[in-house]
Amino acid sequence: MATPDFIRELRRTAGHQLLFLPGATAVVFDERGRVLLGRRRDNGTWAVIGGIVEPGEQPADCAVREVEEETGVVCVPERVVLVETLRKPVVYANGDVCQYMDVTFACRAVGGEARVNDDESTDVRWFALDALPGMKRFSHRRIEKALAGGPTWFRTAHGD
Repeated sequence: MATPDFIRELRRTAGHQLLFLPGATAVVFDERGRVLLGRRRDNGTWAVIGGIVEPGEQPADCAVREVEEETGVVCVPERVVLVETLRKPVVYANGDVCQYMDVTFACRAVGGEARVNDDESTDVRWFALDALPGMKRFSHRRIEKALAGGPTWFRTAHGD
């Protein structure tokens, strides 16, 4: 499901105006150190997996749910690697405007098989770190932070 029901309900009264929404992203590694990516149906780019946190849902649970829903892979979140509000709002083709506050988790795959598992992706694959496909900065940054280890990262108004 691309747009959660609670957002469809909000849009009935809010129209296309800016909604500030919580998001969760998972950077999933397998036992060989490869990273899981999906090719997005909406723009054709490869990306880490993520989605919108639903009311009452914990961000880590959202990350796990999104990975399984979109890719068939079961994962375990190991640590937060980045918390930030995305700098620019996203304007969707239908005119809806959203800005996301994203919590990114480094995750470990524990089961399932990587496959296209819903209608949000056209392809799902594991990639070696030295053979990553072209991606937007959003995904590269999250992979870099997940690989950095050590403390979690928080963006401030002055950078990170």
